[in-house]
Amino acid sequence: MERLDRFMARANTAYYATHDPYRDFTTSPEISQVFGEILGLWAAVTWRELGAPSPVLLVEAGPGRGTLMADALRAIARVAPDFHAALRLHLIETSPRLRALQAERLDATWHDTLDTLPDAPLLLLANEFLDALPIRQFVWRGEGWMERYVANGHWHEFPPPRCGGGREGAPPSAHQLHEVCEPALAFARTLAARLTQHPGAALIIDYGPEHSAPGDSLQAIRDGKPADPLSDPGSADLTAHVDFAAIGAAAGEAGARVHGPVPQGVFLTRLGLFQRTDRLAQAQPPAKALALIEAARRLAEPDRMGRLFKALALTSPGCPTPPGLE
Repeated sequence: MERLDRFMARANTAYYATHDPYRDFTTSPEISQVFGEILGLWAAVTWRELGAPSPVLLVEAGPGRGTLMADALRAIARVAPDFHAALRLHLIETSPRLRALQAERLDATWHDTLDTLPDAPLLLLANEFLDALPIRQFVWRGEGWMERYVANGHWHEFPPPRCGGGREGAPPSAHQLHEVCEPALAFARTLAARLTQHPGAALIIDYGPEHSAPGDSLQAIRDGKPADPLSDPGSADLTAHVDFAAIGAAAGEAGARVHGPVPQGVFLTRLGLFQRTDRLAQAQPPAKALALIEAARRLAEPDRMGRLFKALALTSPGCPTPPGLE
């Protein structure tokens, strides 16, 4: 018998240690090189708005195969060589398997958590990082909240501990299931505390509603298809919607300025997704050009990834609103 967050953490640790996740799903950096290029240039512009501190940490949380950062660094070297010279690359990654893949493409320092990053100005990118962090679920059963546990592929419910991090004391509502991602809230608070000590900014892109939305969002992908999240732990990627309202509130309470969230499609379009794609397409044969344009549309169109995914920025208290979050 395991509490859901502990079950999810154990299952995802086993999955990322033994599977190539990109056989099961595709992330934005793998869809189009322009995604990583845009985020790299976003970091360069924001660095200048921070006063161009040198050295500065360029950090990615959950860097996958290193695709996003490789594309970002290529664009930075071409357009912002002064930023490229000032940056020191750090990656937050717990999977030894993924670290090895990243090391084939990137010269970096690796960390398990934010806590071991040097004390210095930083720019952090986190794309589809928070959605894989473990959640707790609480169900209203008429007379009180019950917390969900997992055993042998089935749900079980028990009263939550009085001192737990869930819904204790919350009044009943028409929505009978609430999710809490304690590691995501802790990440936001820790990051915000750093931003109050040193100039910096963070860009978080992930999927979920703009406002807190009760309901069950836990899902699993196994062999590229939706699967039962409780069966065969370690064989599927488990994720849940990111609660952007809660993340923003936690970061704001810890002292950071919060910008957004805005839909991914709006954010990328403001930063020149289609202009950069068109320039790339002009130098390609027709089939490749069409594929590039289709990839940009997939990232930005509201009925695809453009609305479900959101961009949220956290900055030091005195930092202006970063590009794309106006």
